[in-house]
Amino acid sequence: MDFSPMTEALASKSFEKIADICDNLMLQAAAEGIAFQGEWPFAVHLLGYIFVNDINSARFLWKSIPLAIKESQPEVVAAWKIGQKLWVRDYAGVHEALRGFDWSQEAQLLVSAFTELYGKRMFELLVSAYSTISIQDTALFLGMNEEDATNYVLQQGWALDPASRMLTVKKLPVVTEQRLDPNKLQRLTEYVFHLEH
Repeated sequence: MDFSPMTEALASKSFEKIADICDNLMLQAAAEGIAFQGEWPFAVHLLGYIFVNDINSARFLWKSIPLAIKESQPEVVAAWKIGQKLWVRDYAGVHEALRGFDWSQEAQLLVSAFTELYGKRMFELLVSAYSTISIQDTALFLGMNEEDATNYVLQQGWALDPASRMLTVKKLPVVTEQRLDPNKLQRLTEYVFHLEH
């Protein structure tokens, strides 16, 4: 089986394409009657779904993986562990699962990119959901120790109350889109036309 499209996507850091590429390769292999049990990149395929936050598809792929593969390839199990933690919204557990395995080179590219993306998502979640939050909870969400989490959010403009060990979240400015009322635009056009003539 030619995995070069997947390899090229990994090399070009087109991680959002990995799941689709693997799906297409799997369909192609099935159409050609190719049995790919042992050499199929199940871990990368799972991580591709996880990267695009398609946990349902990752779950179905996991269920379709033969037991022999699950037992013989610990990286596949480690990839699914991330999916399990996402499924139950165990935010701290996701970080532990990401760090808790010595990933292959291909998988490491995806894991590193997802770790960064997930950290950004968690920070945005904290900003949108909290006005104040404890240092401990912030560290759990961000997958950092308390000192690093505190330093990180303070750099983002948050405030710390050392006595209560609570952080005050700095809300991002809300950007509102200005919409032109077609009636106002028509009146303005008529007014300008009237001035010119």
